[in-house]
Amino acid sequence: MQIAGRNFLVTGAASGMGLATAERLLAAGANVTLVDQNPTLSQTVEGLGEKALAFTGNVSSESDMRTAVDLAARGGELHGVVHCAGVADLDRLLDDDGHPASLDRYRQVLDINLVGTFNVMRLAAAIMRKNLPQGVDGERGVIINVSSICAYEGTVGTCGYAASKGGVIAMTLPAARELGDYGIRVMSVAPGTFGTPMLADKVADRVQASAQATPFPRRLGQVEDFALLAEQIIVNVMFNGEDIRLDGGLRLRY
Repeated sequence: MQIAGRNFLVTGAASGMGLATAERLLAAGANVTLVDQNPTLSQTVEGLGEKALAFTGNVSSESDMRTAVDLAARGGELHGVVHCAGVADLDRLLDDDGHPASLDRYRQVLDINLVGTFNVMRLAAAIMRKNLPQGVDGERGVIINVSSICAYEGTVGTCGYAASKGGVIAMTLPAARELGDYGIRVMSVAPGTFGTPMLADKVADRVQASAQATPFPRRLGQVEDFALLAEQIIVNVMFNGEDIRLDGGLRLRY
């Protein structure tokens, strides 16, 4: 799919991978609607130019995301979604005193990371299926969701997070098979340890250990690395129904 002149929705776009992706798509000539719960989003979008729109909302809210996809579908068509919104919560099954983890926190992580992904995907697909087919393959749209390498090698304290991201991966192929009938592709990307605001309040020594354990390059992933891959997935029609690890060869340790 070409990017210039097309309409995209990017969630989790106030910072990190979402913002970097929105900036890359805008630089390529796309119209981009940025979505985030963070109230700073409007200020961020002010400096991105007239092709950028902001919407403050919750990805797990049906009414919020209906409004967001309608806003993104300028001229009635929505061509792509890059769904980066999510939370990274660490919560052991038992704390140091043997008390069980909070069930409410577990539900909250699944609601944002998994239910939110399903919510955005279903609402976006409902609009995309009405697009005019483009190119020799008749493509109508592309959806990129964010999973995590924690879904493959979850570490201690990540039961909720790993479960939510594993669910994102599990949805990728069946969604691609279903939506392929409409010319819509579905992909997911599993980032390794990235230097994003989401990790800013996590255990610093574990984050740096992950960077040093990466075979190459021996550093944290950068948001530009993700944005580049998102662009490559969008323009290459053969990317479909797959989860791509973006981790420099990192395998998380216990």
